[in-house]
Order: sequence, then structure tokens, then C-alpha cells
Amino acid sequence: MSLKKNYYSIKNTKITHGFFTRLNGFSKNEFKSLNCSISSGDNKKLVYKNRIKALKELKLQKKKLILIDQIHSSKVVQINNSNINKKFKADGIISSLDNVVLGILTADCAPIFIYDNKYKFVCCLHSGWKGALKNISKNAINIFDKHNIDRSSLTAIIGPCLGTKNYEVDRSFEKRFCKKNSRYSSFFIKKNNIKFFFNLRALIKYQLKELGLKKIHNINLDTYSNKSLFFSHRRSIHKDKKTAGRLINLISLT
Repeated sequence: MSLKKNYYSIKNTKITHGFFTRLNGFSKNEFKSLNCSISSGDNKKLVYKNRIKALKELKLQKKKLILIDQIHSSKVVQINNSNINKKFKADGIISSLDNVVLGILTADCAPIFIYDNKYKFVCCLHSGWKGALKNISKNAINIFDKHNIDRSSLTAIIGPCLGTKNYEVDRSFEKRFCKKNSRYSSFFIKKNNIKFFFNLRALIKYQLKELGLKKIHNINLDTYSNKSLFFSHRRSIHKDKKTAGRLINLISLT
């Protein structure tokens, strides 16, 4: 991985993409500085300036930015010319259009990019624990299947998200996952009789491997620990703050 100005990406791909940090934006105070969410309480004009700045960083400002109303679901929608201007409640988007930029917002949940080696489709997912429990990645891969794209030709990138040492959960949380799949127990580290630490990143990687993906990259950074680089919803809660900014994650066909 590499940090270019204020976003992370992987090398040697023809896909334009970036997992953005909170750096080099226009927002002030607790939203300092590249907050890209208009629902967090920030000044909307500054948020829109931040979004444009991120697009310009990737030289994508002439393309249409597609964002969705994220609801912590496993729903993935395909964007095409007939629905390009519609608003969607979902947590994943996929498209073969080269005039759009797909984006999701995160602040501890995992952003996931998926694309094929022929560069026909790009996909981005928002996966917190609910998305992982419902395996949102599976729903995304099923759409690639419908377009006869071989799973072994897919590449996935898991971006910055909440790290294991800061993802403390209770027993009922752990049981919910183990009931879904007994193998999920390996992604929980026992702290004591009632608390566990959850490895969201490793679970998502496991799910992608089980779906047949061979190439999986990680931007292995913890949003909670890296205060100067990332917004973190959980960190804000622990500091008794009402809200947190949101990071933007962008991908587009080149």
C-alpha cells in the first residue's frame, strides 16, 4: 500500500481508487478536516468542498459521484444508465459505467473495493459487523457471477477499519456470529468471561477467500488508534462526543 497525499491505495492496478484519510480538508473543530458526511452535523458547504477535493486528488472531478444512503445492510445495487440519478438505501454499489465514481463513507466500518482483472466492473462495500454477519461480500460477488465474471479473476482491497484491540464486544455478540457459522469463533479473542475482541478485518478476508477470491489486499490500519489520520465512531463515543466525521472511499474505472 502507499499513502499519496491524503489517501491510501495499492500499486500496480489500472483501477483508480483511494481510501481517504481525514487530512487536507476544509472542515473545522471535531470534523477537521476532510469530513465527507452531510449528516454528521458539519457545514454542508464545507462537506461538498471536501468531496470535490477528494475527487480532484484522484483526477475524477469530471465524473459523477455516486453515494448511497448506508443502512448497515447487505444490500448491493448495480448502477447503470437507467438508475444513475436515483437514490438508494444500501451498503454496496457496483457498476460498469466509466463516467461514474462509486463512493462509501466510513468511520470504523470496513470499506471494501472489488474489481475484475479485465476492468469491466468496480464495486465498493460498506461492511460493519452487521454487513459482515450478513456477508455483504457474497451478495456483491453474486452480481459479478451474473455477468459471467470468474471469481478467481477478482481482486479485493479491504481498507482502514476498527482494529481488533479496540473492537471489544460482549458474549451475546460473539454467540450471534458463531451461531451463523461455527468457524467464525476464530475471529474472537477472549478477554474474560463476558468480553471478547473481534477481528472484523480477518473475518471479511475469510469470507472473501471462501467466495473464491485469490487476490485480497489489506490497508491494515486501525481507525481508532490513528486519531490524526482517521475519524472513528467508537473513539468519539468513548470521548463522549455526539458525532464523528466520515472518511470517503472512492473507486472508478480508469
